[in-house]
Parts: sequence; C-alpha cells; structure tokens
Amino acid sequence: MATTELHKPGVAQPPRPRASRKPVSAGRIALYVTLSVISLLMVVPFIWMVLTSLKTPVEIASQDAGLLPEHWEFGNYAEALKAAPFATYARNSFIIATSHTVLNLVIASMAGYALARIRFRGSEVIFYLFIAALMIPTYTKVLPEFLIVRFMPLAGGNDLFGQGGSGWLDTWWALIVPGAVTPFAVFLFRQFYLDLPVELEEAARLDGLGEFRIYARIMTPQVKPALITVALLTFESSWNNFLWPLLVTRTDSLRVIQVGLSVFKTENGPQWHFLMAGTTLATLPMVVLFLIGQRYFVQGFATAGLK
Repeated sequence: MATTELHKPGVAQPPRPRASRKPVSAGRIALYVTLSVISLLMVVPFIWMVLTSLKTPVEIASQDAGLLPEHWEFGNYAEALKAAPFATYARNSFIIATSHTVLNLVIASMAGYALARIRFRGSEVIFYLFIAALMIPTYTKVLPEFLIVRFMPLAGGNDLFGQGGSGWLDTWWALIVPGAVTPFAVFLFRQFYLDLPVELEEAARLDGLGEFRIYARIMTPQVKPALITVALLTFESSWNNFLWPLLVTRTDSLRVIQVGLSVFKTENGPQWHFLMAGTTLATLPMVVLFLIGQRYFVQGFATAGLK
C-alpha cells in the first residue's frame, strides 16, 4: 500500500492534541484531606513514643518539657536491653509468632479450601459455626483454654484424667497450640477460594491431579493476598500477645517480649524512658513487616467480602 503524504519521510507531522486532564473534584480533595488528618493522628503516638524514649527521666517528669528532647539520650536503648534478658524474650516471641503463622496458614487454608470448593454434608453448618466463633470475645475464652492446658491428660505429670501435675503450663505447647488456628483466617481463605474460577480445578482434574495437589499447586498460589494478610495479622497478634503468655509461663526462659516490658513498671512508677525504648524496639519488627506486605494486605481486605 502506498505511503500517504502525511507519513512520508521528511514531512512534518502535525502535533498531537494533549489529553485534557480532568479537574480534581471537591469531594476527592476532601477525601484526601480527611485521610491525611487521620494518618497524622495515627502516627502521632508513635512519634511521641520514640521521642520520649530519647529523653531523661527528669525531662519526662518536667511540666515544661517540649515534644523534642533537650538532650538526646540514645543510651536509653542500651540500658533498657540490660535491664532484662530481652534477647531471650525476643527469641521466644519470634518462635511463637512464626509457629502460629505457619500453622494458621496451613490449617486455615486447608479448611477454607474445603469449605469453598468441596461439597459435603454439613459444610454450611460448619461454616456458620466458624462465623459464630468470630463473635466470641477473646477474653471470654481465656479461662476455658487455661483449664484445658492445666488439666491436659498425660502431660506435665498429669494422669489420664488430667490430675496430679501441671499439664502444659510453662511449656512451649501452652504457648503455641491454643493460638494455632483462628476462625477469621478460615473465613478469609474461604472467601478467596470462592472467587477462583471453577475452570481451574476442572482442568486440573482432567490432567489427573488429586484434590490435595489441586489445593496446593493450582488454587493456593492464586490467593497470595489472603496468604499475606493472614500471615501479617497472625504474626502481629502473636507478637503483641501479653495476657496468655503471662498466665501460662513462670520462668524467664519462656517469657515473651511483651511480658518482659513489665519489668520497667516498678513500685515507684513506670520508668518511662526505658519503657518507651523497649516498646519502640518491640514495635519495629511489625512496622517493617507491614511496610513490606502493605499492598497485599490492603488487597486482601478489599476483596475479602465479595462473596
């Protein structure tokens, strides 16, 4: 086909019209301003915590103290770490949080897949039971779980009826098993598995794959936002858990970092400079994890309730 006159080499081309930019609406501006204010309000307590950790006790107690420290006491962090075996506490918290995360991802994803993709008698009833479990306040479950751990048969010197010993108290079992699976994780995985097209599993069955291989190799890689969301929420909840480790442990070798921070609450009042320094160190890992997985985290919550 002959080249047209406008497209011949050496012929100047007419300028292309620029795409007109749509003006930003007043509602969108108001939304941005509102979100910016909310974000600032959320960040202010963390800023205050970090700045307080760098002040002296005299400056913290002073009524005329400003937001910024007059003398930046970076040594508060070193002194806080010496006040208790925080390396042991951090190790314990990491082991427990990692164990909970791995177990929750594996077991909850299997349960969510079964409820979403496998039709069996009673599946709807089981799903509604998981929904009902979401409505139970956390602290109402503490006493029954403690009694189960305390009277665990054939553990910690207990007999077959759970009498005579201490059960799982002051053991890794008490710290890991009760928080291994959460109803919310099962619910979230089920919602994501429901969104996947049925053609994926039909094609996999035609290729001769069994149910477990379909779950592990075909369907689960498609729900990456759910995996990241559950992992972040589980790790955060386990890392920040205070009450349960306090109830079921007695020795420093099994204490977690949140319980360790209580050493700075003395009879004369909290040692705020050390307490804020320790809290900053305990918060830092979660901030880093959320920054790494924030895109999948937001996507996971945005699409969790579509079905």
